[in-house]
Amino acid sequence: MNANDHTHSIDVDVPVRVAYDQWTQFEEFPRFMDGVESIVQLDDARLHWVVDIAGVIREFDTTISEQLPDERVAWTTTDDGPTHAGVVTFHSLADDKTRVTLQMDFEPEGFLETVGDKLGFVSGRLAGDMKNFKSFIEDRGQSSGAWRGTIENN
Repeated sequence: MNANDHTHSIDVDVPVRVAYDQWTQFEEFPRFMDGVESIVQLDDARLHWVVDIAGVIREFDTTISEQLPDERVAWTTTDDGPTHAGVVTFHSLADDKTRVTLQMDFEPEGFLETVGDKLGFVSGRLAGDMKNFKSFIEDRGQSSGAWRGTIENN
């Protein structure tokens, strides 16, 4: 794993289908992810992101490269924005408990992002986002929507 890989897991007290279905509602990420200003789903596999990274607004597009219901969602950037890729996996621990693991790899751009990454701000933000997701989905008890389609290795 290189220095720009970040992995965080959290156990959520909802069934795997509920956790997965909520994660597929990308436009709701700003409700639990600090720094994500907005996400627009362009089609089944493409998303446009607006994020605040160390006080700098960045816009970029991602493509979902793999999506398997109740198992995983993987993505990568597609344009000139920040270079990053990620995968989130879902593991049923019990009928009403799911382990959600987020792994993200990114290349910081500029001095502030590089320093922020080296000081652990990015890792801390992602850990906080996972805790926020836990609270968000557990408080709701159900997903706000779902996309159950499959995307295989695009």
